[in-house]
Amino acid sequence: MSDANTMRAISQDVLGGPEVLREVELERPAPRPNEVLVRVRAAGVNPTDWKHRALGVFLGEPPFVLGWDVSGVVEAVGIGVAAFAPGDEVFGMLPYPFGHGSHAEYVTGPARAFAHKPASVDHTQAGALPLVSLTAWQALVETADVRPGQRVLIHAAAGGVGHVAVQIAKARGAYVIGTASAGKHDFLRGIGVDEAVDYRETDFTEAVKDVDVVLDTIGGDYSLRSLRVLRPGGLVVSILPVGSGDFYEEAERLGVRAVRMLVDASRSGMKEIARLVEEGSLRATVAGTFPLADAAEAHALGDTGRTTGKLVLLVD
Repeated sequence: MSDANTMRAISQDVLGGPEVLREVELERPAPRPNEVLVRVRAAGVNPTDWKHRALGVFLGEPPFVLGWDVSGVVEAVGIGVAAFAPGDEVFGMLPYPFGHGSHAEYVTGPARAFAHKPASVDHTQAGALPLVSLTAWQALVETADVRPGQRVLIHAAAGGVGHVAVQIAKARGAYVIGTASAGKHDFLRGIGVDEAVDYRETDFTEAVKDVDVVLDTIGGDYSLRSLRVLRPGGLVVSILPVGSGDFYEEAERLGVRAVRMLVDASRSGMKEIARLVEEGSLRATVAGTFPLADAAEAHALGDTGRTTGKLVLLVD
């Protein structure tokens, strides 16, 4: 059991499969100016976590503690923090990619990364939302400015980002088309998808036309192929930040637009997410919860690429 100066966290010494994750005791962090120390109650696990675990990606070589999603209770505030006080329930996404560390009992982060947790949901639900919701919000609203009546295609619409993006697009008044395997189509209809496409049986470029915005959550040839379903001037937003330059060249040739983006921490964005939650327009589907000590099991399930919604670590 950790004492007042230490905490439990999930770390790794080498890159690799879920088995490299282990529970360790680390020094409990202290908040610097404009930071809050949060006692973590729930922390989502996202594809970026298992990619960093296996490949290092932006973080390089371990050791490191993963996790960007967090819902919890403010334990202490640094100098200059006016928005929060100890005891406040908050949720947010730590700055991506270098603010990681929520898969632990405590984490510090800039106060601007957090918002007050919606009272209508528990920490599990709030801990599932930040990264996927901010990604979808920044892609569909801040980048694409989705408006009522527009046709929006969302790839992997039953996945973490996808199922939240569907709800955000519907809240904006869009007509939403989602790709997923046939077994997930009932789920898609339940969250508001107007038209579901079975990517295993159907080439979406044949089935879908005249789209205003595509949210590409897959990358690879999906980015390029998605350009073909756009109306003139339409936009593909890919949340895979690295890929072929052909993406932009092909977009220009076709008279459409192409953007790649990375999610960024944002209090204003988190407040918008909280508003959607409170008005009943947004809810995360939680595919599974795991105690912090069982983080490797969550990663193993995530590695299958078949989960619907989000995986969440719970911290006692």
